[in-house]
Amino acid sequence: MSLTDRAVPGAPCWVSLLTGDLAGAQAFYGAVMGWTFRRGSLGEDFSVALSDGRPVAGIGNIARRMGVPVSWTSYFAVEDADVTAARIRERSATVAVGPLSVGPGRAALAADPAGAVFGFWEGRTLREWQIGRQGAPAWLELRTRDAFASAIFYGEVFEWATGRPDRCEVRYEDEAVMVRSGGRTVACLRGGAIEAAPDPQIRPRWHVYFYVDDVEKAAESAVACGGTVAAEPAESEVGREATLRDPDGGLFTVTTGSQC
Repeated sequence: MSLTDRAVPGAPCWVSLLTGDLAGAQAFYGAVMGWTFRRGSLGEDFSVALSDGRPVAGIGNIARRMGVPVSWTSYFAVEDADVTAARIRERSATVAVGPLSVGPGRAALAADPAGAVFGFWEGRTLREWQIGRQGAPAWLELRTRDAFASAIFYGEVFEWATGRPDRCEVRYEDEAVMVRSGGRTVACLRGGAIEAAPDPQIRPRWHVYFYVDDVEKAAESAVACGGTVAAEPAESEVGREATLRDPDGGLFTVTTGSQC
């Protein structure tokens, strides 16, 4: 697999599952998504998921070691991880891990002021990985209380909407913030219930959508492999979708749509 020099700064550049059971995750996602796997370059606790030979996501057996919940994590490309970490801290958010040297670059995990966890990456990226490609992540969605406050935070941290040709653009559509790179929607930020008291059972998070040909089949396979259906298959604005949970607790959505 070839590496490109740099992804567009501020754009999504990878997604990774932090799990507590690597073999179990591979069996589950292999059955549900049709993925195959190869060993990652970071050791036996890491693997790369492939769809038709193209990289889709990373899986790391590190959730228990790091003391973090099993979850899908979205990573964003940055030019300087130290500068990004400083921007995050300056805005009363948290850098939980790193920046650390990892393979050909540097990575860190952080949480925005509302508590949504995300990662950022300084370094070369996989050329074949792309949001919106069939079999790969269809898009990323921040689910939070105040999408506009979050857009200001991420816009300042990742330099969105600066007017520079090498940065992401931001559009406000239907009370959501759409993030675009190279003419494609790569992420969106959605809020709601700002006036209501926060629900402790609902935590802000970056949520990953994966493209599938058949949502019902994916949901049936998830249940057969020990997972659960968190939201039954239904029609959305962009296609049919269902939200699933893997046996270790990782939450994600499968969709027939290709954009936010």
